[in-house]
Amino acid sequence: MNTPELLRTHRLVPVVVLDDAASAEPLADALATGGLPIAEVTFRTPAAAEAIARMAAHGGVTVGAGTVTTPDQVDAAVRAGARFVVSPGFSAAVVRRCQEHGIFVLPGASTATEVMTALEAGVTVLKFFPAGSSGGAAAVSALSAPFRQVSFVPTGGIDADSAADYLALPSVLAVGGSWMVPRAAIAAGEFDRVADLVAASVAAVAR
Repeated sequence: MNTPELLRTHRLVPVVVLDDAASAEPLADALATGGLPIAEVTFRTPAAAEAIARMAAHGGVTVGAGTVTTPDQVDAAVRAGARFVVSPGFSAAVVRRCQEHGIFVLPGASTATEVMTALEAGVTVLKFFPAGSSGGAAAVSALSAPFRQVSFVPTGGIDADSAADYLALPSVLAVGGSWMVPRAAIAAGEFDRVADLVAASVAAVAR
């Protein structure tokens, strides 16, 4: 199953910040137990690349690299075993490097100009970011009207309560968020709690 199919199937992408790579395997277990075998591990900490490698080796979770802003980070993500790359904005250099590697890229966009730039680069699945402060579900709906060939994965400022508003839109493949993978809970080793939060989020989406 390719990445867009995974997104359409699971509808949720946990956005993970890992301070310690040793948390990678138990987090992967918690995600799989909760019924959500996909994760975006952000390049916001020094542990990110090793954590991605450990989760990729775990085998039970499809792991991508998030907050990727440079071609060098794309290379690091690919070396670590990431299956997809997520960027907060549109960078032609990042997209080009991903295309060279043959890895799925999900660049960020929140305006019509950014969407058109992405289309010119051959990208039709975009991260709508930061979703909450860029107009929310109404803005995604408005952007979808002139760009019917584009699918969105809104991320940023989304929680369990607002996710349904985005997922109700035909143009939305999935939503990304961290509410089911709290950084503090992961750091504290509370993986049973994480599994419960993930399971609750999966159940809510299924309703």
